[in-house]
Amino acid sequence: MNKSATGLVLGSALVLGLSGCASNENAPTDGGSSWYQNPLVCGAAGALIGGGLGYSVSGSHDEGTGAAIGGVAGGTIAALLCKSPDHADADSDGDGVPDSIDECPGTPAGVAVDAKGCPLDSDGDGVPDYLDECPGTPAGTEVDAQGCPVEQAPERPTLVLNDIHFAFDSSKLSGDSQQTLNVVAQRLVENSDVAVRIEGHTDSTGTEAYNKRLSQRRADSVAQYLTSQGVDASRLTTEGFGESRPVADNSTREGRAQNRRVEIAPVDGGDQQ
Repeated sequence: MNKSATGLVLGSALVLGLSGCASNENAPTDGGSSWYQNPLVCGAAGALIGGGLGYSVSGSHDEGTGAAIGGVAGGTIAALLCKSPDHADADSDGDGVPDSIDECPGTPAGVAVDAKGCPLDSDGDGVPDYLDECPGTPAGTEVDAQGCPVEQAPERPTLVLNDIHFAFDSSKLSGDSQQTLNVVAQRLVENSDVAVRIEGHTDSTGTEAYNKRLSQRRADSVAQYLTSQGVDASRLTTEGFGESRPVADNSTREGRAQNRRVEIAPVDGGDQQ
C-alpha cells in the first residue's frame, strides 16, 4: 500500500477511533468509565495512529520527523477528546457554578446565586436574599442577622458650656459663669418635666485621679447653683469624667480650654443616678 493510501486509512482510524472514545453513549451506568475512555489508553492509541499518519504524509527524507510530530499531536488530541466524564469540573452544591470558581460552596439547594456561586443579596445589606426578612433595606442601613434595620435610640441633644469658668484649682464659679447658668436655670424651670445630667470635664494638666475628683466637684457646684435658682434638685444628677473625654488637643492652650467644660444632657428617669 502506498503512503497516500496508508495516510487515508490511518486518518480515518484516528477520527473514528477518537470519536468512539469521546462518545458517552455507551458509558457505564455505574459512574465508571470504559477502558477505551481512559485518557492514557486513548493517548497511546492516538500517538500510534498520529505517528503513522505523520509518517505516511512525510517525504522520504523526513519520515522520522513526521512520525514524531504526528505521534505527539495525535496523543495530545486523543487524551483531550477521550477525557472521561469523571474528570469534569464538579458542582458539589448544584448551583450551576463549578467548584473551581465557586466562592460560596455548600449553597442550599434552590437558592439563586451570582456568577461566583454566592447567594444573591439584592439590597446589599450583607444578608442573602433567602435569609433576608426585610428586603429592600436602604443602602447604609445597619441591619440585624435577619436583614432588618437595627432600631437605634435617638441622639439626645447635649448643651456644651465652654464658658463656665472656675477659680484656679477650685470648683468656685466665676461671676460670668453664674450669668450663663441663670439662663440655663430659667429654661429648666420652664421645662419642669426634663431631668438632666451635669457632666464635668477637665484638660490633662495634673494627675488623672485628681482631675476626676476636680471635675466631679465642679459638676456638683453647677448643680448646686441651678438648685439655688429654683431647679428641683431631684431633676439633677452629676458625674465627673476628668480628662477621659477630650474634645480637642491637650497639647495646645486652645485645646485645653475647650476640654475644660461642663455638659448638660437630658436623661430619662431611669438613667438618673
